[in-house]
Amino acid sequence: VQLQAFGGGLVQTGGSLRLSCAASGRTFSTYAKGWFRQAPGKEREFIAAISGSGGSTSYADSVKGRFTISRDNAKNTVYLQMSSLKTEDTAVYYCAGALGYRATMKASDFDSWGQGTLVTVSS
Repeated sequence: VQLQAFGGGLVQTGGSLRLSCAASGRTFSTYAKGWFRQAPGKEREFIAAISGSGGSTSYADSVKGRFTISRDNAKNTVYLQMSSLKTEDTAVYYCAGALGYRATMKASDFDSWGQGTLVTVSS
């Protein structure tokens, strides 16, 4: 499956941003999708995941209550709505396609990765 993330940019602390990820090449609704991020000098970390149907989601504690993952299977697109952004949210954000149907937090459960989109939160 091919994934392309977009929507990153520069935003001030407390602001909002919505990332989108368009997918192609595999039955979109069958597989879970997720978002990860990697800040400079840090390892990639899990942010959010959503099941194939969209009925189940998982979030990292660091973004719970501020970020919302959703998907539109008719448009083969997954979204990440980010609110109350903090400077520590600055990172390259990657969307990923999972091997299975269930929302998962493990990077090893994902086999397809987009190219990443940069989100910069300024104070």
